[in-house]
Amino acid sequence: MHNECMTVQITIRNVSDEVRNELAARAARRGMSMQEYLRKELERLASRPSVDEWLAAVRNRKGLTESRLGAESILAHRDADRR
Repeated sequence: MHNECMTVQITIRNVSDEVRNELAARAARRGMSMQEYLRKELERLASRPSVDEWLAAVRNRKGLTESRLGAESILAHRDADRR
């Protein structure tokens, strides 16, 4: 029987004490073990597109639209919205 939820171990070496301590503190504030906290953070990271993928999608959407706004127009709309 094939296990669709196979897990693997990941080891990260050479993590500074400062980084380790901050991650441990964040986990503790959430009432989690560091392993659980890091697993959830990795899952969150993996569920999002990379910066390059996100930029490609934005460029694609931009290329599909007919409207083009210059910086001056964008700033004018921003400023008008603040009044």
